[in-house]
Amino acid sequence: MKNKIKYCLTSVLFLVLVTNFVNAQSDDQCFKCHIDLDDVKANLYKADIHHLKGISCAACHGGDAASDDMDIAMSEEKGFIGVPSKENRYQVCTNCHSDVDKMKRFGSNLPTDQFEKLKISVHFQPSYDNKGPMADCITCHSVHDIKKVNDPASRVYPTRITELCGSCHSSAEFMKLYNPALPIDQVAKYRTSVHGNLNAKGDPNAAECASCHGSHEIQPVKDSRSLVYATNIPSVCANCHSDAKLMAKYKIPTDQYENYVSSVHGVALLEKGDLSSPSCNDCHGNHGAVPPGVESISKVCGTCHVLNMELFEQSPHKKAFDENDFPECESCHGNHLVKQATDAMVGTRKPSVCIECHSAEDDNKGFLIAGEMKELIDSLKTKDSETKIILDEAVQKGMDVSDADFSLKDVRQVLIQSRTTIHAFDLDKFKEQIDEGFIIVNKAKISGEEAIDEFYFRRIGLGISTILVTLLVIGLYIKLKKVEKKS
Repeated sequence: MKNKIKYCLTSVLFLVLVTNFVNAQSDDQCFKCHIDLDDVKANLYKADIHHLKGISCAACHGGDAASDDMDIAMSEEKGFIGVPSKENRYQVCTNCHSDVDKMKRFGSNLPTDQFEKLKISVHFQPSYDNKGPMADCITCHSVHDIKKVNDPASRVYPTRITELCGSCHSSAEFMKLYNPALPIDQVAKYRTSVHGNLNAKGDPNAAECASCHGSHEIQPVKDSRSLVYATNIPSVCANCHSDAKLMAKYKIPTDQYENYVSSVHGVALLEKGDLSSPSCNDCHGNHGAVPPGVESISKVCGTCHVLNMELFEQSPHKKAFDENDFPECESCHGNHLVKQATDAMVGTRKPSVCIECHSAEDDNKGFLIAGEMKELIDSLKTKDSETKIILDEAVQKGMDVSDADFSLKDVRQVLIQSRTTIHAFDLDKFKEQIDEGFIIVNKAKISGEEAIDEFYFRRIGLGISTILVTLLVIGLYIKLKKVEKKS
């Protein structure tokens, strides 16, 4: 019984809504007249979301939509404005879309802050001819054939939005009016990307222009408010790539962002604010985003780490990695979770990465070289520490060893250079580099030891001098006593 009552009430409510909608449609004499005239715009408006919601032509153009008298319907007294001017046509949209009550009245849950966002965006800057903003609501959403955003026929539907953005951003003639330096090949690059290929196949989940740049709130790339500002990019990419449900379809792991933020690159960018540190797009590309292939990883890393790349390409590992189809830098350093490189990565004991391929059982030359390199690094670091202790002792004793102490800074530089030279995996070249450090540290150590010896030499000399002076004073004293007795 309750279900029947519920069904009846629902049916009545539905009939009331339909009746009101039909009445609203029939009351729109503007639309009826223009349809009778087979007007192109009226025919487009038949499928427009606003018409389907019962919004008459007069809502935008003004006038009296209930009157079938043209003079009355289009009179200024009735508020008829005709075609809104380009300068302020957006105000027609904001009359409803910025009004919470009106939007609720039409059963819409759309946010009402779109215009507030648009006002501070790059697109709302004045157009070159000062006829309204650079882009407004109509520029993107159209006029009489506006569809819901989630309607595949909408101009701003994910699979169509690239074409829309490209209508301006791919035009050299148009872009030179605003920013001639901005490249106009973004859409072409996008079509070569993983995202672009999926988008072209009709996948609405693949990232497109608005996914990364935003929609109403778009800012210049170098503006810190921009979604694609360097420090914001990781979280923008994570919107999709950390979504396990979404990524399951593409069989892509979702821990990249988590790994990146704790990596040496992520810490430098997000915690230290180093804008030169790479983010997602620096390695994967932005508009042409494609994961680097095995053969190109070193080239991608080499855009920043140039010397390391050059040394590796001269190394025996280069040929071996190519033959086995190993990713180069990534094999030892990882990809998203790149940690600060340490000396522990080299050698013949865990956590060395060398032993992942080389072992003592095979009498492996690489294993022996890795061990010798690690031993030389540790030895230089030990000698450097011991020398520092000797120099500190000399300073405490009041000896000037500033030159020797300053020279130890060069040892640290040699260690940095030696760690870089490791990428060549050439023991002779490595020894040549690190031997400079041993020469410096040995000289500094000798200087420290000589300073300490000099300190003790001075102490002994001072002691002997003190004894001799004391004996001389005593002798003089005795002599004076004898002189006094004779007198």
